[in-house]
Amino acid sequence: MPKKISLRQIKKPFDAEIHEYERIFKASMTSNIKLIDTIVKYVVKHRGKGLRPLLVIMAAKLVGKPVKNTYIIASTIELLHTASLVHDDVVDNADIRRGFPSINAVWKNKISVLMGDYLLSNCLINATKTESIKTMQILADVSSRLSKGELLQIEKTKRMNMSEKDYFKIISNKTAALIGAAAQLGAMTSSDITEDHKRLKHYGENLGLAFQIQDDLLDYYGKQSIVGKPVGNDFKDKKITLPLIHAFQNAEEKKVKEIKKILKNGANTKSVEYIIQFVENYGGIAYTNQKQKEYAKKAIESLNTYEDSDVKEALINFVEFVISRTK
Repeated sequence: MPKKISLRQIKKPFDAEIHEYERIFKASMTSNIKLIDTIVKYVVKHRGKGLRPLLVIMAAKLVGKPVKNTYIIASTIELLHTASLVHDDVVDNADIRRGFPSINAVWKNKISVLMGDYLLSNCLINATKTESIKTMQILADVSSRLSKGELLQIEKTKRMNMSEKDYFKIISNKTAALIGAAAQLGAMTSSDITEDHKRLKHYGENLGLAFQIQDDLLDYYGKQSIVGKPVGNDFKDKKITLPLIHAFQNAEEKKVKEIKKILKNGANTKSVEYIIQFVENYGGIAYTNQKQKEYAKKAIESLNTYEDSDVKEALINFVEFVISRTK
């Protein structure tokens, strides 16, 4: 792995392309309805790091030259991601998103659901502008997988019978599918070579798995002020992620039942600390770190056939950033 690098350093060589993406993204969100535009301004002000649009641009630049469709796709991917987050916050009844009140907390459920629908419809409109049936099919499939992942997670959380296989199926659908599509579609806008599309999709999907694993690890040792959401929130929401799944596999049945009972009754600050200690004692953190490194390595290996370049280096550094981030 290369030396740790900041996201700002990774983004800098792509400033011109990011500026063009930003222009198209903001234009695709506006309307002539005051309430929508008010919420849009709030979303734009408090949105995330723009990792997925950046990945679209980098993938396009690795195998060719970014074109108009590159920026349309970058905008479309971010719209789909934002719509899914708005809906997720309603489903999870989340009050905090990236350290600020969620749309759900400010405007309540009804408006949040409709706003998520508005963003999703704009995503579909954007997709048609590419005039590519394959692009629209890929985005439709990703949208379906996002819903499937969320529904499977709800089912398994309710029954508290999450297996490692279930966990990877969920994060593959909820996170890796969209990140994989970002890289694949980015490559498709600048290269007609099918192998480029496959390699970049493989890179993105493995990157996505590593990304979500890091997210789940942060719930164990992050700080709310840094992570942007309450630490231990997964336990309070009764969500079972890989560190806990692995600890359950190694612990005696009596201990597993005790932890599951705490989760069912609703974890408080004290019990969160107890659960974290349980996971550490039974190897959950170490195992999860190991799995994360495996997926990060697979992502980087997907780039092996490409000659060394500044863009390839940026994509490798991007993996390192994702697995070492603290928020």
